[in-house]
Amino acid sequence: MGLLAEGGSALRDRIGQAIFSRVAGPDGPDNRVRIHGTPGPRWFGPERPVRRVHGDASMFIGGLSALLLQTLHPLAMAAVAGHSGFRGDPWGRLQRTSTFLAVTTYGTADSAQQAVDRVRAVHETVRGTTAAGEEYRAADPRLLCWVHVAEVDSFLRAHQRYGARPLDDEGCDGYVADMARIAVALGVPDPPRSRAELAERLAAYRGELRATPEARSTARFLLLNPPVPLLARLPYGVLAANAVSLLPGWASRALWLPRVPPAESVCVRPLGSAVTAGIRWALTPPRDAA
Repeated sequence: MGLLAEGGSALRDRIGQAIFSRVAGPDGPDNRVRIHGTPGPRWFGPERPVRRVHGDASMFIGGLSALLLQTLHPLAMAAVAGHSGFRGDPWGRLQRTSTFLAVTTYGTADSAQQAVDRVRAVHETVRGTTAAGEEYRAADPRLLCWVHVAEVDSFLRAHQRYGARPLDDEGCDGYVADMARIAVALGVPDPPRSRAELAERLAAYRGELRATPEARSTARFLLLNPPVPLLARLPYGVLAANAVSLLPGWASRALWLPRVPPAESVCVRPLGSAVTAGIRWALTPPRDAA
C-alpha cells in the first residue's frame, strides 16, 4: 500500500506540475510564494466567496466559456484581435490573466493595486477602429464592464455546476460583490453587485452583441485548434464542450456552435465533472500520511 500511495503521489505531482506550468508560466512557483507568502492586508479575507471560486478547478471551464462569450462584443473582439497576440502566444496571455486573478484575489492589497495599475496602463494604449469603422478604446468603461460581466457570469456558472463546493444564494451575491471591487479598481464605475444585477447588466448588452467573422474564427481556434499536446487533446475537448454548454443558447447559436441538449445532460456534463475532478486532484497537494 505504501508503494502504491507513493506512486500515486508521484503521478499526482507530475500531472499537477504540468498543468500548473502551463497555466502559471515559468515564474509560477515564485509568484505563488510571493502572492501567498507576503504578509500584509488583502482585498479579500479567507472567508470571501471569490477565494473559493478562483481556487477551484472549475475555472478552467469558466475561463474558456468567458472567452467565447466576450467575443460577441465587436469592439472587445477587435481589441483582442488587434492587440492581444493571443494566437501567437495563447499560453502567455493565459498566464498573464491567471497571474492577475491570483494577485488580486489572494495577494496583498499593495500587490493587487500594482497589478491593476499595470493593466490600466496597458488599456490606455489599446485603441483602434474595427473593419466596420467603429472606434474602440480598451479603457472605455462600458467595454470594460462587458468584459467584466462576461467573466463574472461565466466563472460563477462554472463554479455552480462543476465546483467542489457550490455557493449558496448569499455566496453567489457575495462573489459578484467581490468581483465588483476589482472592476471598480480597473475603471468600471458601477459594476453589478448581486446575481440579479449581473443578469440585468448582461441583458442590457444584448443589443450591442453580434458574432463577427473574427468572433467565429476565434471560437474555432479556441475549440478546434488548441495549443495543447496531443495527449491533452481529449481532456481539453471535454473542457471545451462544457464551456460551450455553459453559454446562453443565443450566444452559442450566434457563434455557430452546435449543441445537443440531451447529449449535454447525459454525456457532456458528467465528463466535464470528471475531468474537472481530475484536475482538482492533480492540483491539490496530497495530505501527509499520519
